[in-house]
Amino acid sequence: MRKKVVLVTGSSGEVGHALLEQLVLLRPEGVLSLDLKPLGSQLAGDFIHLQGDILDRELLDRLVSEYEIEEIYHLAALLSTRAEFTPDAAHRVNVTGTLNLLELAAQQSEWSGKPVRFIFPSSIAAFGLPDLDTKARYEKVREWEWNYPRTMYGCNKLYCEMLGIYFSQYYRQLAAEQPPMLDFRCVRFPGLISAFTVPSGGTSDYGPEMLHAAAQDKPYACFVREDVRIPFMAMPDAVKALLDLAHAPLESLSRKVYNVTSFSLSAADFRDWVLKYFPGAQIDFLPDEKRQAIVDSWPADLDDSAARRDWGWKPDYEVERAFSEYLVPNIRQRYQEKATV
Repeated sequence: MRKKVVLVTGSSGEVGHALLEQLVLLRPEGVLSLDLKPLGSQLAGDFIHLQGDILDRELLDRLVSEYEIEEIYHLAALLSTRAEFTPDAAHRVNVTGTLNLLELAAQQSEWSGKPVRFIFPSSIAAFGLPDLDTKARYEKVREWEWNYPRTMYGCNKLYCEMLGIYFSQYYRQLAAEQPPMLDFRCVRFPGLISAFTVPSGGTSDYGPEMLHAAAQDKPYACFVREDVRIPFMAMPDAVKALLDLAHAPLESLSRKVYNVTSFSLSAADFRDWVLKYFPGAQIDFLPDEKRQAIVDSWPADLDDSAARRDWGWKPDYEVERAFSEYLVPNIRQRYQEKATV
């Protein structure tokens, strides 16, 4: 008999680490992790980790033969900055990889007779405002507004949202009474900030990079202007959003794609919060023209009223609590421990 599992792809990444920790608590002995990289030794718990590629169809076929996959958290992706330099690779990983997982989920749904739940993290990069005047007028952007991404990563994410909706609502639906092939649910994240993993190439990473540099007494040159503003979220709230959406009753959901957010800060605001806790931090602003243009195209804030209404979304960490209780103590401890090794 095949073992029933929840599958997490991209589990060695920032969100993957934090999500795995929670899933292992919620579902002991039923979590399957998949990533190109081995997992760090700091991740404990009773789960199965496979080192492999979501583009490897033979590997995915083997997963289907060995496991009954009831739920998928598809986090594997090539992030925004790297995707701009390697668009072909980004398309293969972000689109073809997602298509592979959607087909796997549809196959599992057909075999089990009930739709596999497919949780997909999208990004603020799916938006694209044309200029700063428009960004100032549309202070909070709703899910369906300004979906004109200007990066390969954003294009990939927006297209995969549409693929998920297609597979969920239309794929092989020959009769109106047929059940959906899978249960696709998506959150559009703002910039995410983790205290436990080092930023890994996201265009919004100038915020967490400031913090990690300050904690190590290293100078930091911020690659955007002081006035640029986007929304952020502490990593525990990102995990909470994924799990809350996954466990929401299907009948309560009015959409497949939901904005979620916590607090909005300018780069200067972020610097001021860092200086509050690390008064000696050396932070300068040396905007990179290309990366600046990308961040300028993102909304200053997200309207997440649909998530709040449909499945009770509410972040636990507003800005002060995010810094004082989660980010600063844990980042300080991280580098203090490294200094004593």
